[in-house]
Amino acid sequence: MATMSTLVCQEPTKLVYQQRALPQPAPHEAVLKVITVGICGTDIHAWSGQQPFFSYPRVLGHEICGEIVSVGSSVNGLHIGQRVAVIPYVSCQHCSACHSGRPNCCENISVIGVHQDGGFSEYLSVPVSNLLAVDDVEPEAAALIEPFSISAHALRRAAVVQGDHLLVVGAGPIGLGVAAIAKADGAKVVVADTSAQRRAHVEQVLGLATLNPADSGFEAALRAQFDGMLAEKIIDATGNQRAMNQSVNLIRHGGSITFVGLFKGDLQFSDPEFHKKETTMMGSRNATKEDFVKVGQLMATGKITAKMMLSHQFDFATLAEKYEADVINNKQLIKGVIRFN
Repeated sequence: MATMSTLVCQEPTKLVYQQRALPQPAPHEAVLKVITVGICGTDIHAWSGQQPFFSYPRVLGHEICGEIVSVGSSVNGLHIGQRVAVIPYVSCQHCSACHSGRPNCCENISVIGVHQDGGFSEYLSVPVSNLLAVDDVEPEAAALIEPFSISAHALRRAAVVQGDHLLVVGAGPIGLGVAAIAKADGAKVVVADTSAQRRAHVEQVLGLATLNPADSGFEAALRAQFDGMLAEKIIDATGNQRAMNQSVNLIRHGGSITFVGLFKGDLQFSDPEFHKKETTMMGSRNATKEDFVKVGQLMATGKITAKMMLSHQFDFATLAEKYEADVINNKQLIKGVIRFN
């Protein structure tokens, strides 16, 4: 029986390689030979035991690029040898969210690499409806289509258009994606982050203005960037309680706040401040195929690139022994991609 190497998170802080049988495609599936996989905060939290609603053992990895090596009997439109990116959100197609065209927040969603085994494996079988052809995108970039798509979805939720004054709070991968796509769409973008390293990355790689929200003159500096006004729209990608609570004070009257970062707790802000500005506040979760298609097109045309968030690359064969030191405890890591040889 043919086998493959799979990296399994057996329990918190324990990654082990296992030999498993090669997957066979169901009628509506394709089997991928995995080429690259991005490492997400979810993978880091799962390793450390801090990911809620998570069960072990689990094969991590939901930011996946692969090559189709076999297809099921009912598959049309994709072919063997094609490079694809995985849309990891498997929706039920039956709940009210799915029926209203919002499968990204399906009531029964199952995320590949979170709720079911994912891409830290040499081969993976995936429903073809969850695949996006990316033959014109390099594998390391294609592995980042998923986080960029979360950013694109947040921008679509916020209805950011050309000329908007957008404050992006948080320069992690999702915030970087938000800033890069918003710039490509013609918005006036400022990025706020307390990390000097990440601000430097934004300035040097994305060519955008940055501010330190911990500075005493932060609000004045923000107004200076936006023609004397506060932000027209804010997208918070921090998942930080203090930053999220502060958003209502940084938005101009009639503005909107979109939370794409998730804080596991309660938020508290001034209701008078919220009401007098007639603030719009919303959450953004996952992404839809529409967002993946947009990101794929932006990558194919070079308007967004892997280097905008990619800082490290890792070898799948040696990842288990290096994961704690080079991923978990690596303060220089912005975004890592695993390569399969």
